[in-house]
Amino acid sequence: MSAVIEAVGTAPESLRRMQLSGVDLEVWSEGSGRDLLILHPGDGPAHDAPYLDALSKRYRVTLPSHPGFGGSSLPEFMNSVDDLAYFYLDFIEAQGLRDYVLIGFSFGAWIACEIAIRSKAGLAGLVLVDALGAKFEGPRKREILDLFSYPQYEQARLIYHEAERQEPDYRAWDDDALTRLARNHASFALFAWSPTLHSPKLRHRLHRITVPTHILWGAQDRVVTPDYGRRFAAAIPDSTFKLIEGAGHYPHVERAAEFVREVEAFTASLPGAAQAAVQPAVQPVLAR
Repeated sequence: MSAVIEAVGTAPESLRRMQLSGVDLEVWSEGSGRDLLILHPGDGPAHDAPYLDALSKRYRVTLPSHPGFGGSSLPEFMNSVDDLAYFYLDFIEAQGLRDYVLIGFSFGAWIACEIAIRSKAGLAGLVLVDALGAKFEGPRKREILDLFSYPQYEQARLIYHEAERQEPDYRAWDDDALTRLARNHASFALFAWSPTLHSPKLRHRLHRITVPTHILWGAQDRVVTPDYGRRFAAAIPDSTFKLIEGAGHYPHVERAAEFVREVEAFTASLPGAAQAAVQPAVQPVLAR
């Protein structure tokens, strides 16, 4: 399988597009070294996040916008997390990723799990950050906050622990940014609304994840509590679990430096880490 990536008009050099499996996909990529494939949360990718800049100084970091999110198209046949998982298996094959580390945040961590239970081809390790997707209790017990019960403008106060992040000034956003946010929210609902933010089957499949797995969790997460995180970790054989203090649902944003240190320590512990640090990553076919 092959794919051609083209630069996006006037967008930064790191932001490109590729045609794959019926999707016009937006892809951000920077850096060199071992491949890190990052799957963003339900509110979409943030290409200017400090953690991305830090990681790209040491690794080749690739952050696609899920189909239906950001600038990626949404084909009519895609409407489930299963569809996204199989799409990303095509993406991984098309990019020739080998010995890569898969990192998922929130909704992206759910997708990452669905990928890892289907195939570990080329996958060296998995980092899950405040994951959604599994149901451990009965139908009367809510384990995941129903984000869809809240309007978009209220969600920051649920996601973040730091008060200064809880009230973004949307009036300062331009029309393009607001349109992308609204589109992300609509696609998130399409893929994750029913059943709300989980798959009834995922819990029973997590044992299939057999690659080294490190689970990071915001100690003040109100979307999925640390206790939920510990149950998630217990369901994945030999996984490790770490709380990040002073962070809510997005520790990679609120505690970016600690998050980056955890990723660096985890990747350094994986087999082949020294070789990956000196060998260039497999590059996609580029066209301008």
